[in-house]
Amino acid sequence: MNPGVISVLTVDDHPLLRKGIVGLVNAESDMKVVAEASTGAEATKQFKQHRPAITLMDLQLPDMSGIEAMIAIRQEFPEARIIVLTTYAGDVQVVRALKAGARGYLLKADVNEELLDTIRSVNTGHRRIHPEVAAELAEYTGKEALTVREIGC
Repeated sequence: MNPGVISVLTVDDHPLLRKGIVGLVNAESDMKVVAEASTGAEATKQFKQHRPAITLMDLQLPDMSGIEAMIAIRQEFPEARIIVLTTYAGDVQVVRALKAGARGYLLKADVNEELLDTIRSVNTGHRRIHPEVAAELAEYTGKEALTVREIGC
């Protein structure tokens, strides 16, 4: 792979969504999907093999949750940059994903508009959380106090 090209692993149990992401990402000159996975176990295996700069992780997978897969990956590779792609804006899922080490949280409905910028942003070390998700998170934090480190500020 060319230096400067962002390598991406996409993890989702829906083949059509994965193919759409592959097409969207591979159309960019500065990024390339290097691997795909449809289960959490496959995600950890593909991560070890390819060591992508960015992993796009669904939360609902058939064998384990995306959060469990993130934890497994980050136990061995704490520097892994993982962006959650999900249909869930709900507060508990966001908190769990951030505690597991997600660097970004994007709703699938916004993939077309937000995915590429989110990949670039997280690749440069920033965190990126969709505004709707951030609002849910802010409301939830009043119910359960999180440390600054937990919310990634």
